[in-house]
Amino acid sequence: MRTAEGIGSSAEIAVLGAGSWGTALAIQLASAGRRTLLWGRDATELARMAAQRCNARYLPGAPFPAALQLEPDLGAAIAASRDLLIAVPSHALRKLLEQIAAQRRGDTRLAWATKGFELSTGLLPHQVVAEVLGKSLPGAVISGPTFAREVGAGLPTAMTVAATDPQFANELAQRLSSRNFRAYTSSDVVGVEIGGAVKNVLAIGAAISDGLGFGANTRIALITRGLVEMTRLGVALGARRETFMGLAGLGDLVLTCTDNQSRNRRFGLALASGVSVDAAQQSIGQVVEGVLGARAVRTVAQRMQVEMPICEQVYRILHEGIAPKEAVRELMSRALKPESE
Repeated sequence: MRTAEGIGSSAEIAVLGAGSWGTALAIQLASAGRRTLLWGRDATELARMAAQRCNARYLPGAPFPAALQLEPDLGAAIAASRDLLIAVPSHALRKLLEQIAAQRRGDTRLAWATKGFELSTGLLPHQVVAEVLGKSLPGAVISGPTFAREVGAGLPTAMTVAATDPQFANELAQRLSSRNFRAYTSSDVVGVEIGGAVKNVLAIGAAISDGLGFGANTRIALITRGLVEMTRLGVALGARRETFMGLAGLGDLVLTCTDNQSRNRRFGLALASGVSVDAAQQSIGQVVEGVLGARAVRTVAQRMQVEMPICEQVYRILHEGIAPKEAVRELMSRALKPESE
């Protein structure tokens, strides 16, 4: 195998997706002493990253460890690595899985950091994986309150690795963990994925509220009731309630709703300033997953007959053009009920 750096190697793990999050995960794995390959679709950009030993476009200031190599050939990356870690947006997941299906090794194990329902089917990532690669393939999801820049900088971080195979979850957690990075394990794949799918939608809503000047009381009410909606949908889909009180639920929700490193939060703030949905997306310059995510969450909630009023209003702002202040009025005028409902 030849990498973009002209080095022959056999990697312990290949990260597929060279955006900010894929790059950060590759840096973390390599910093923990794991030989790691990083593949991306843009061979020219990978060559530039190999020469500069950093991802200047998405993660400037985070140099690559010596154990990290760039690989422009997807087939070579798959052949060199038993374990694959996917870090692409949800809309690109199925296509990448189909490419993997044609080239994977007999002993391949797969992890993914992809968040969100598939828009066309309403499937969670693990369900898309099962459709394309089969249910027998060992799989795991990685999620939790993490910003790529801080992981790339080596700042203390914790997240969750969920898999139905405890051995695979433990091995992957060990690989990720280092002095400044702690990975916890879980067997609740559905719950961890639901947390990652819904939090982006709620973050847009919280940011719109902040941008309109509604204050801290409103923000915390949206986060708290948003957590109820997330939990309600998760339990309906078979998740465990306690998962949503952990890193992949409450932790990721609070992070995404309150810090401007979140693309979804910056997008919501832009909407509140009066710009259009398209202009707000263009101003971010990267995928804002909560935009399509709002449509997918609404579709699944309707199918499962789960009430999610905050997510519904975010959907209406993004895809039906209602004014944010009108959405707030509708939320505040809903019939009173017990908090437990």
